[in-house]
Amino acid sequence: MFKRISALASAVLLAGCVSTNNSDEISTAATTAPQVQPADFHKHVASAEQIANRLWNQGEPAEPEVVTPDAAELEDLWQRIQFQLTFNVPQTRPIIEQRNYYSGHQAYLDRIANRAQPFLHYIVQEIEKRNMPLELALLPIVESAFDPFAYSHAAASGMWQFMPATGKRFGLKQNFWYDGRRDVIASTRAALEYLQYLHDRLEGDWLNAIAAYNSGEGRILAAIKRNKQRRLPTDFWSLDLPAETTAYVPKLLALVDILKRPDDFDIVWKFIANEPKIDIVDVGGQIDLAIAAEMAGLNVSDIQALNPGFNQWATDPDGPHYLVLPKHTTIAFSEKLAQTPVQNWLRWQRYTVVKGDTLGKIAQQHSTAVGAIQRINKLSGNTIRIGQHLLIPMANAENADYSLSQPNRIAKAQQQSASGNKLAYTVKQGDTLWDISREHKVTVEQLAKWNGIAQRASLKLGQQLVIWQQAASDNRSAGISRTVTYKVRKGDSLARIAQRFSVTVADIVKWNNINSGNYLQPGQQLKLVVGLTQV
Repeated sequence: MFKRISALASAVLLAGCVSTNNSDEISTAATTAPQVQPADFHKHVASAEQIANRLWNQGEPAEPEVVTPDAAELEDLWQRIQFQLTFNVPQTRPIIEQRNYYSGHQAYLDRIANRAQPFLHYIVQEIEKRNMPLELALLPIVESAFDPFAYSHAAASGMWQFMPATGKRFGLKQNFWYDGRRDVIASTRAALEYLQYLHDRLEGDWLNAIAAYNSGEGRILAAIKRNKQRRLPTDFWSLDLPAETTAYVPKLLALVDILKRPDDFDIVWKFIANEPKIDIVDVGGQIDLAIAAEMAGLNVSDIQALNPGFNQWATDPDGPHYLVLPKHTTIAFSEKLAQTPVQNWLRWQRYTVVKGDTLGKIAQQHSTAVGAIQRINKLSGNTIRIGQHLLIPMANAENADYSLSQPNRIAKAQQQSASGNKLAYTVKQGDTLWDISREHKVTVEQLAKWNGIAQRASLKLGQQLVIWQQAASDNRSAGISRTVTYKVRKGDSLARIAQRFSVTVADIVKWNNINSGNYLQPGQQLKLVVGLTQV
């Protein structure tokens, strides 16, 4: 029997091996494979789940008296998926280990069901339209635990965990205003197109296609080629693949197995009604999310949770111009939208250019983009003059009200405590995370975690970073140190010298009264105060 609070939801939820900072996180201890790690600052996930509970949970309906064989007519969405599962699940050790692990965490599966419920019906319908396996509806569990804000420090983002280049390849726009990798509507379309492409490219083998979704088609094609040269089978189980990919497919199949027979593993899948929860409304232009939320009778965080692709306080001026809304709000929203003049969809401010202003500086001050200012003021270039009046779009609500915007998510990450002393760092011209990590004796991974950004993120001039530094572990504070004179060699840099002598760049600059932005010259002498063990 299918358990009332669908065992399906549990399995799907657990499959999400994405690790977050939040207490919901479940690490995949059943495997030693490296995992895609979403942002550690996902404290916002809890609020997103609260939003889901408020918008979607209407209480558990009574047990249906009759179960129809038509999947679309089943009351429970998990049953609709279960009814259409077709993959064979071999009882291999990797699958059994993953299944045992998932089935031991009912509460985690319940939380994933809460995250999934606004979007899962839409995803299921899209898979059915394309005649693709319904097992793919469980893939966002493995990828992100159904968190559209999830990202890995390798720069993958969204519920379907697209890398920037792959996202662009499949039409996912990424800019200041919008990241299509987090837009559930756009990214679902792109993910299914990508999976279908991989299936067709890899000789119609869905397990190989799913493996390629994780590791890239090139790696799977190379493994297939090696096996063919050795006259070996080319199915997933016969390929020599990285450990992460070798564990990735069993995670999905373990969820499939739990969904097929939840009673065997004492799992209950939390009920999700088999009906649409959302509508997609074409607005037709840029709109402030706070104004849109008011029209729909929602909180700003509600509308941001449903439209995670929008990075800022408003939609992208160049589109997409649709909003995802709870189904019960769309009629009232559409009526109010039609009654509101387009010029009132945004709030405007008149700004007078002062000495030292640039379009970039003005845009940063007003949380907008240079392109938006140029477009509104019909500027063909970046030249502005003192005293010139510019029309600037500005947020209708307080910045804190847009709690799930990209700047606020980053700010929340930077507010998290870590061990050591907290430093504020302003990005300079030419800085990279690697340079900054070397200068401050931390890792790139730590910098990314503390600041809610990807390890490969490009930094912007003037961007503010948080760095947590450990107290000095050498003996200088106890007086067991000495001052040495170091002669700069060809190829030296302040960061390299600091690393060699276990001091900081800031110390070298202070001791020698020099500008950290200036190049060192071979033969230049520097005074260094170092512990005796470094002499």
